[in-house]
Amino acid sequence: MTSSPDVPATMRAAFLDGPQHLELRETETPMPGPFDVLVRTASVGLCGSDVHFWEHGRVGDLVVREPLILGHEVAGVIAAVGEGVDPSRIGTRVAVDPQRPCRRCAFCLGGQYNLCRDVEFPSAPPVHGAFAEYIAAPADFAFPIPPGISDDEAALLEPLGVGIAAVRKAAVTAGSSVLVAGAGPIGVLTAAAASAFGATTVVVTDPLPTRREAALAHGATTALDPAVEQPDKEAFDAFIDASGVQAAIDGGLRALRAGGTAVMVGMASERIDLDLFLLQSRELHLEGLFRYTNTWPTAIDLVATGRVRLDSLVSAVTDLEHLDEAMRRNGAADVMKIVVHP
Repeated sequence: MTSSPDVPATMRAAFLDGPQHLELRETETPMPGPFDVLVRTASVGLCGSDVHFWEHGRVGDLVVREPLILGHEVAGVIAAVGEGVDPSRIGTRVAVDPQRPCRRCAFCLGGQYNLCRDVEFPSAPPVHGAFAEYIAAPADFAFPIPPGISDDEAALLEPLGVGIAAVRKAAVTAGSSVLVAGAGPIGVLTAAAASAFGATTVVVTDPLPTRREAALAHGATTALDPAVEQPDKEAFDAFIDASGVQAAIDGGLRALRAGGTAVMVGMASERIDLDLFLLQSRELHLEGLFRYTNTWPTAIDLVATGRVRLDSLVSAVTDLEHLDEAMRRNGAADVMKIVVHP
């Protein structure tokens, strides 16, 4: 391993010891393995999945059975490199695609490394995440950040990557009409990505006026309150659900033109009912989305050129000592995105 002289043997990290029980303590600094880099974390976005783990101790089949470091939306500076990595990378500012796929299975070799059955993902039990002073990552998944992108913006390239993956899967292109349900960070960034990909109509639905305003400021052409107004039926080429809400999904499917594509991103509930006759009679395409592949270069370019803005989504900045308070505040009407500076 080659490192800068100030990499300590131990680091501070916030451990989730049980539901709603975080404890800040010292732990060993991770060592970068072959073809890895060690990143000194500068900014980590607080994701809804982190909050769900904190609140319930589980997300679906993923259960926190032993102390876990959460966090996966990470940017920082390379502090050390493992064997096979050019030492000149030390000191480089990077944003990290947090996935660690096996690189050998059919999914990985076919470019769908997000579907690798042996993938390791920071903050998904039992793999430790980024609410710590350092995190190790594959060197080729640590992407250099140009000077014009701040650390906080670099951390938010991860949720932007979800939006990019969603609009790619929905085949959004120049002139497309897109409906997005839910204007949390993922929904807003999906709308921003759709606009950047050339969609001329981008309608976002959300019951909170502050979130509708955020959507309009980040690429949406229209923002609707679903309690007052429903999107037009058979009016959209693509529907992307970032809510996971049954009523929103029902309305979104009705709003699709025949042959349109729906992409399911939100996970508010594990099961929903679908109108099978509607799917069949209109020959709708229904797609699931699980994370992303190869989105960081596009995300970096969109932000660096000003086509997508991320800085205005940051509602609050906190530190590891106040992470528990941030967990409690996340989801409030006045909060879009909280970032942590470890």
